[in-house]
Amino acid sequence: MQFGILFTSQPNPDVEPYPHRDVHQRVTEQIVAADRLGFDYAWIAEHHFSSGYGILPDPFVYLAYLADKTERLRLGTAVMTLPLNDPLRVVENAAFIDILTNGRFALGLGSGYRPYEFAGLGVDFERRRDIQEEALPLVLEMLRTHRVEHRGAHFSYEVTGEYEIFPHSVQQPHPPLYLAAGTERSIGVAAKLGLGLLMSSLAPVDVLAQQTAVYRREAQSTTGPYSENPAFGTVDVARWVYVADTDEQARAESEAGVRRHHQHFLGKQTFGHLGQVTNESSVMLGDFDYERLVDRVFLHGSVDTVARRIEELQAKTGCSALTVHYPPYYGHEQTLKMLRLFAEQVIPRCR
Repeated sequence: MQFGILFTSQPNPDVEPYPHRDVHQRVTEQIVAADRLGFDYAWIAEHHFSSGYGILPDPFVYLAYLADKTERLRLGTAVMTLPLNDPLRVVENAAFIDILTNGRFALGLGSGYRPYEFAGLGVDFERRRDIQEEALPLVLEMLRTHRVEHRGAHFSYEVTGEYEIFPHSVQQPHPPLYLAAGTERSIGVAAKLGLGLLMSSLAPVDVLAQQTAVYRREAQSTTGPYSENPAFGTVDVARWVYVADTDEQARAESEAGVRRHHQHFLGKQTFGHLGQVTNESSVMLGDFDYERLVDRVFLHGSVDTVARRIEELQAKTGCSALTVHYPPYYGHEQTLKMLRLFAEQVIPRCR
């Protein structure tokens, strides 16, 4: 089992005041620490127009910077919002980042879920899944063949004959490709196209188990080039994580921070402008109940508690990777301490 961290570049305004430029230095230091501590990968998220969650508009630019700051950590996008980006440019940049990282890049894509981002960029939010479903096969084709000829509802390309798409990635046939999916429709698309599955930090374990079962069932019929994706069949589950010496200490050190994030997430700049979420994910979006969230969603507690919960999660979902997620409100040094404890005492027990 692999272990990584999701970085959303979310500011803590108490120590990173508007316009929050300092957030990027803090996140960079945590990514470098993750590389040193032995985490397997770091995911970088794309978001636009709101300081309430993430303020990093182009993961490719940041990943080019991180390529020189890290040595062994796999660096990836989780996610690039595909309907807000030109698929051909995504392919070009993905291959280039794979070169800069010497084959340490992974491409995570998703349809997006924040209407204000689509409004700001002039893209119809209601058509996002249709746009993505036209774009995904194109991305796979262009990465694999380096050529494309396509006339569709949303995209038109012609790179043929003497011309081809450069650069070519280090990893062959292409870097690992993943899709963020939480509905039966998107999970089916991921399976059909041979994409690895990125799963929500919001859904309870029993829901994740049902979703991964759908993915594996649908993936049984995936053959040909789609089955050659290095990420095909892999399931990466994101969870809110906090580990301390005891369960009581974990709650004392984390509850205020996750409560603040929960309240903020429901506010105007974030959840207040989100699209529809699944009923199954509503456990994270209702009234804040720390004990209920720890029981159903969070991985908070002592080393023994968190390791046991990870083993249960893996047994029920068959996940091949766990992505650690946490809010910015614990403080930088406390977060580094928590990550060190997780890396040194939890990861070795769960690999």
